[in-house]
Amino acid sequence: MLLYPVYALLFADTGLSVWQISSLFVLWSLTGVLLEVPSGAWADAVSRRLLLWLGPLLGGAGFALWVLVPSYGTFAAGFALWGVRGALSSGALEALVYEELELLGAADRYARVTGRAHAVGQVAVMAATALAGPVLAVGGYPAVGAASVLACLLCAATATRFPEHHRPSGAGEGWAATLRGGLADARRDRSVRGALLLVPAVTAVWGALDEYTSLLVREVGVPDTAVPYLLAPIWVCVTAGSLLSGAAEHLGRTGFAALLAVSAVALAAGGACGTPAGIGLVALAFGGFQLATVLADVRLQQRIEGGGRATLTSVASLGTEAVTIGVYGAYGALGSAFAHGTVFALCAVPYLVTALVVARGRRG
Repeated sequence: MLLYPVYALLFADTGLSVWQISSLFVLWSLTGVLLEVPSGAWADAVSRRLLLWLGPLLGGAGFALWVLVPSYGTFAAGFALWGVRGALSSGALEALVYEELELLGAADRYARVTGRAHAVGQVAVMAATALAGPVLAVGGYPAVGAASVLACLLCAATATRFPEHHRPSGAGEGWAATLRGGLADARRDRSVRGALLLVPAVTAVWGALDEYTSLLVREVGVPDTAVPYLLAPIWVCVTAGSLLSGAAEHLGRTGFAALLAVSAVALAAGGACGTPAGIGLVALAFGGFQLATVLADVRLQQRIEGGGRATLTSVASLGTEAVTIGVYGAYGALGSAFAHGTVFALCAVPYLVTALVVARGRRG
């Protein structure tokens, strides 16, 4: 989606303040909070593939609104539609992939397959980032938006080709029973609860910061048309993190804690640097956080048993969205008083705390 690297610039150019931009991100995450778990239960009860092709159509409609009638209200509507899209696919995708692999006797390949899938997606983001600058220069935001809508349509068409052997439990009572069963599994199994908590602890902060990277890059003094090019190294490192997930699947607690700590230090140093070179350190940090994100998802999938896989994966995503809302709120407040680089540096602190908790858990 060519809009991805420049939509924060679109918001700023329309006249929105940092606080207003952050409020849009909060609305985006709040939509996920409200729909995340119900949509996961729906995927378990009806069809995961259905949700995977329906979601991109809603996202494309939101992007069209942004460029056709740009305003705070249409940006909010677009984020609501994008939030619905995310809720529909979150949980459903992981459950479909894991169970189709399990059916083939290849569940042990989940980390490698999902890591490669993330990498392909991130290569697509890099391609969009490289194209966004020249397309923006030639056709402005309408051309970037049209390309993004087309990408959503292609995404929906691709999702219709996914294999699915999942047996739906049916709507109505089946949906409610699936939801209750999945939550009961989390209450009974301490290892599942720990894995559910690890996902938002690893994913939320850097996932929220990603929405502000274009503003961070603009702050170091480059022209808007060059912003996508400085974002490209971030996605190179994120892609590398995804590709390393298979090799790092068996990383122990100490190694996982070290990964988070080193990435946090790189994030703090890169944010505080205030130069284009600092963006390289932020890129390394994001690569480490992406690797940790995939590993946290793998550990969750390995601990889930029974038919509520999409439901429990959506519970983890719900936690991520809830924490993300807090990060957006904090960024809105801090970004009004401090430079973007300073806020990025401060956001390294939660990862240092998480690394300490993981390391202490090993001794426990």
